[in-house]
Amino acid sequence: MAAARATLPLFVPSPTPQLRTFSPFSLSARRAGSARVAASLRLGDVIEAQQFDRDALTEIFEVAREMEAVERGSHVARSRVLEGYLMATLFYEPSTRTRLSFEAAMRRLGGEVLTTENAREFSSAAKGETLEDTIRTVEGYSDIIVLRHFESGAASRAADTANIPVINAGDGPGQHPTQALLDVYTIKREIGALDGIKLGLVGDLANGRTVRSLAYLIAKYQNIKIYFVSPNVVKMKDDIKEYLTSQGVEWEESSDLLEVASKCDVIYQTRIQKERFGERVDLYEAARGKYIVDKKVLDVLPKHAVIMHPLPRLDEITVDVDSDPRAAYFRQAKNGLYIRMALLKLLLVGR
Repeated sequence: MAAARATLPLFVPSPTPQLRTFSPFSLSARRAGSARVAASLRLGDVIEAQQFDRDALTEIFEVAREMEAVERGSHVARSRVLEGYLMATLFYEPSTRTRLSFEAAMRRLGGEVLTTENAREFSSAAKGETLEDTIRTVEGYSDIIVLRHFESGAASRAADTANIPVINAGDGPGQHPTQALLDVYTIKREIGALDGIKLGLVGDLANGRTVRSLAYLIAKYQNIKIYFVSPNVVKMKDDIKEYLTSQGVEWEESSDLLEVASKCDVIYQTRIQKERFGERVDLYEAARGKYIVDKKVLDVLPKHAVIMHPLPRLDEITVDVDSDPRAAYFRQAKNGLYIRMALLKLLLVGR
């Protein structure tokens, strides 16, 4: 959000060089002109995974558990908590789960949605309007903006412009912090713990904003070991490796998926992203299909472990894996609803 918004910090994450840092929770009034002017605990703009500390994550996950009960209808009276609020979703890239889960989350809590899909072609951006001008316009119609953009750093620019909360729903090859939140929440729900986790990140690690954000977020926990398994052309970039090292997280690169799977609590598979290769179709074809989660992986995977995927998948997880109880990716997608319900509640009305 723009610097003009006054905040009273309750706790502040340790600063990280070259990052926008701010208190995840603040005491603030709802924006001027609103019919509901009430001071409450708020979550700041959700821009990057690094902004959260463990206390913030614990708070978000506790509210997400509450949202599970709301979604099941056991707390009907609380399901109107966002009645009268409007959320604008601006998606400049395609999305199914992220956009629909945000919109479902808002409606589950009694709010309303203003939406545009493929805003790159079907909004004033096609006429050359800047992102900043779009944000200034849309904030006049809504109380919160959820933005997906094709450029890394776009969400930070939007937050610097807006005087209402902005949520980064993915910015090119940059980050996808709400995906990371639901991923860590899923690990906690499936495995029962976060400290001491061994995590295998597989597939397109160079272009995957989901794995980048997850690496940042899981680094908040203790005794983490991460294995990177990917084709050479899409190996994890050095900035993530350096960050993990700086946080005391052990990591290792491997070319043997079966060996890694035998050691891990979580295998996090991702698709090779053709759209990030541009005209280099040859590089895409060389990378695609190299690492596939199939019955052979299930045979060596520990019984307590889980397989996750941010979806959509192509052929990197075979369909016969779906029936195995360790296949958690559709439960993972459902958890996105609860996390996004929690974020919207914390952003707009507090705990």
